[in-house]
Amino acid sequence: MMTKKLTIQTTALLALALLVAGCGSGAKAGTPSGPQAFPVKTMTAQAETVPISTDYLATLRSRNASTLQPLVEGDITKIFVNSGDRVAAGAPILEIDPRKQQATVNNQEAGLKSKQAVMQQAAIDLDRKKKLYAAGVLAKADLDAAQNTYDAAKADAEALSAGIREQQVQLHYYTVRAPAAGVIGDIPVHVGDHVTNQTMLTTVDKGGALEAYLNVPAEKSAALKMGMPVDLVDDQGKPLTRTKITFISPHVDTDSQTLLVKTQVPNADMKFRNAQQVHARVVWSERKATVIPITAVTRLSGKLFAFVAEGNGQQAVARQRVIQVGDLVGNDYVVLDGINAGDKIIITSVQMLADGMPVVPQS
Repeated sequence: MMTKKLTIQTTALLALALLVAGCGSGAKAGTPSGPQAFPVKTMTAQAETVPISTDYLATLRSRNASTLQPLVEGDITKIFVNSGDRVAAGAPILEIDPRKQQATVNNQEAGLKSKQAVMQQAAIDLDRKKKLYAAGVLAKADLDAAQNTYDAAKADAEALSAGIREQQVQLHYYTVRAPAAGVIGDIPVHVGDHVTNQTMLTTVDKGGALEAYLNVPAEKSAALKMGMPVDLVDDQGKPLTRTKITFISPHVDTDSQTLLVKTQVPNADMKFRNAQQVHARVVWSERKATVIPITAVTRLSGKLFAFVAEGNGQQAVARQRVIQVGDLVGNDYVVLDGINAGDKIIITSVQMLADGMPVVPQS
């Protein structure tokens, strides 16, 4: 019994000694008690110029693109180019079967030779009767009749000759040519297709500036102004180029209740294409505001929160703040309240933080 009591006392003394030693060594090392600090990345909140804007879908159209439609009707026999080819002015694009038109011209030319022969015979007869009339052996009425016969034959031949020239000009239309140098667009027709003067054959785009066509709801019409900035942005909301409104339709589309708005889009580097659809951001106004990344924001019970690292160096703690945000600009929220410029915003591991938790800020 005494041996068992001695063993218990000895164990208790050893545990006490270890506890005292541990406290002493901690005091010497100066290590603070409490939870271990959590490493986080931070960024300094800055006031930036942010737009108050609305995004719309716009279609780009070239002011320098020509739509080719045939001036004659017929079947396509040849296509000389491919979509995307660069052609010179006057280059042949396609051919419509000219055989019927060529036969018409040939028949008229043959008819012209016959009429010219009649005219020549009438001219010989007129010359002969002029001599007889001068000799006094022909009545004036006979001379006048010969003159009328020649004049009619001449007019008939000249009329047919003019008709032939017209048909020959018409024959040139059976070869469709590029009206200017440029790039061939889509060619929706094929060899063998029957086309009329309503058929769209292709386009020739000379390049250069484009126009963005966007439809703005009619209720926004009062806010639209000439020269108002419009940003073309990519699918992630990143601005590609800034333009200005150059046209506002005076009439509202009755079906869609929208207003047509146009902007000039510079395209020297051929970044955009004719008929391309892009996101257009109409900038109603701009102001200074603090922005923070989406990754720094959490939502809880319908409220938005962000963590700010307060303190210096290794002594910082995470402080949770309720924030109010406005529009989303790209991947950033516009902060209306709760964050000030200069605050160190924690942008990583925010789901693992709690208010007052020690953190190690890293830029």
